[in-house]
Amino acid sequence: MSPSRSCLLALVLLAAGCGSKPPAPEWQMNAHGSLERYASAFLEGRGPAAAAEFARARAALASTGQAGLVARAELTRCALLVASLAFEPCAGFEALRADAPAAERAYADYLGGRIAAEQVPLLPPQHRPLARGAADPAALRGIEDPLARLVAAGVLFRTGRASPAVLELASDTASAQGWRRPLLAWLGARALRAEQAGALEEAQQLRRRMALAAGER
Repeated sequence: MSPSRSCLLALVLLAAGCGSKPPAPEWQMNAHGSLERYASAFLEGRGPAAAAEFARARAALASTGQAGLVARAELTRCALLVASLAFEPCAGFEALRADAPAAERAYADYLGGRIAAEQVPLLPPQHRPLARGAADPAALRGIEDPLARLVAAGVLFRTGRASPAVLELASDTASAQGWRRPLLAWLGARALRAEQAGALEEAQQLRRRMALAAGER
C-alpha cells in the first residue's frame, strides 16, 4: 500500500490480520484491495473506476454488519473529496453517524470544518494542531503524509484560513504525487485568487498548467 494512503485506509482495516496471525478473512482482503484501487482512481481523476471500486469495498465491509467499518470507508471518501476541494455533504457517513465511534464522528466534524475543542484529542495526531487553530504553511508542511497534508489544506480552505502559501503548498504536494484531480482543484483555486487580485499573467500561467494536467495541451 502506498504510504500516502495508509492513514485513511487504516481507519477501515484496523482489524486486519498480519504476521503470524491467521489469514485475514476474505472480506478484509476484498475491502483492502478495493479501497486502495478506489483511492488511486479517485486521485488520478478516473471517476467511473473510482465509483466502482468504492462500491465493491463498501459491499465487502457491509457484509460484516458493522456500521463502524462502513462509516470509516465513507470517511475515506469524504476526506478525498475535501483534499480535492469538493465540499459535498458527507451523506454516506451521516447516515451511519449514530453507530459510528466518537473518533470517527470527530473526524467527520473536522472535515466539515465544525469540530469542537473537546473533539480535537480524538483526531489523528497530525491534524490536531490545525484543528486547534494553526493555519501557517509550516504547520501544514509538518504533516509528512502527502494525502493527510492535502486533507488538512482542504479543511483550512473550507474554513477560510488558507493563505496563498497554503494553496501553493497544496498544489505542489498534489503535483509531486501526480494526483490529477486535487492538482486541478488547487491550481484552479490559485488561478481564481490571482484573477481576483488582478495578477492576470500569473492566472494565465496557472490555467496553462491546468490545461496540461488535464491533457488539453
